[in-house]
Amino acid sequence: MHHQIISLYGEYRKSRSDRRNFIKKLIKVTGSTALATAVLPVLENNTLIAAEKQQKIKDVIGGFMVYPAETGEMRGYLAKPSEGKKFPAVIVIHENRGLVPHIQDVTHQMAQEGFLSLAPDALSPVGGTPDEVSNVGELFGKLDNKNTIKNFVAAVKYLKTHPNSNGKVGCTGFCWGGAMTNLVAVNSPDLDAAVPYYGRVPESVDVPKINAPVMAHFAENDERINAGIEGFKEAMKKNGKELQVFIYTGTQHAFNNNTNPERYNEAAAKLAWERTIKFFRKELK
Repeated sequence: MHHQIISLYGEYRKSRSDRRNFIKKLIKVTGSTALATAVLPVLENNTLIAAEKQQKIKDVIGGFMVYPAETGEMRGYLAKPSEGKKFPAVIVIHENRGLVPHIQDVTHQMAQEGFLSLAPDALSPVGGTPDEVSNVGELFGKLDNKNTIKNFVAAVKYLKTHPNSNGKVGCTGFCWGGAMTNLVAVNSPDLDAAVPYYGRVPESVDVPKINAPVMAHFAENDERINAGIEGFKEAMKKNGKELQVFIYTGTQHAFNNNTNPERYNEAAAKLAWERTIKFFRKELK
């Protein structure tokens, strides 16, 4: 239902539907007038937030590019502050929807904070993230997991030597990207910091391979993902690795995604972001 609502609102915002027809369709999709009435302010508020962000990022330069990786050229979205020559670098890894506009926005936000920021498109080997992502799961199913990990590890190498990088590289990701962030930490000894958001934790046997300090964000109501937290904490402590864990009360999986009104939690997202930026500034200086 969520994706239907977002698509419906997108058509309305593009003037493909007048407000009366939009509300009628929204009631039909949500199943009740009450629910439609509750959802509408959230949608409109998120649009306002997005517009404010676009105004904030006018001092950022961003665009699509490619970098060399295991499976060939990987497409990505690269952003950096418009002024200055050298910046700490951060990889931003998308959710299981691919490199959608929301992740491009997160990449811009990271650049706004003073980082050289790269969001690779994991689906590059199978044609890239499509404009219509309703069936994108089929494309993820075609990816080779080992090669996918190597493609993201290659992003670490790329940013280490980028002319606008200070040589320090961090990695953050959300959901599928949170799990991939952990795997990058396991497989890239050159990574300097990792911040997974509600991502599946690495296997305990792989923890000794982690060199980077880790800050992990989790939602309170995320039973499947959270089942691995204690084992991860124990393995990291046993192996003398640095780990900070934050669990946000009253939140659900994907609480950081402001295009998902059913799960987005503004207060938790803001706090997690502030902690993330502070952590990266400390570890990547």
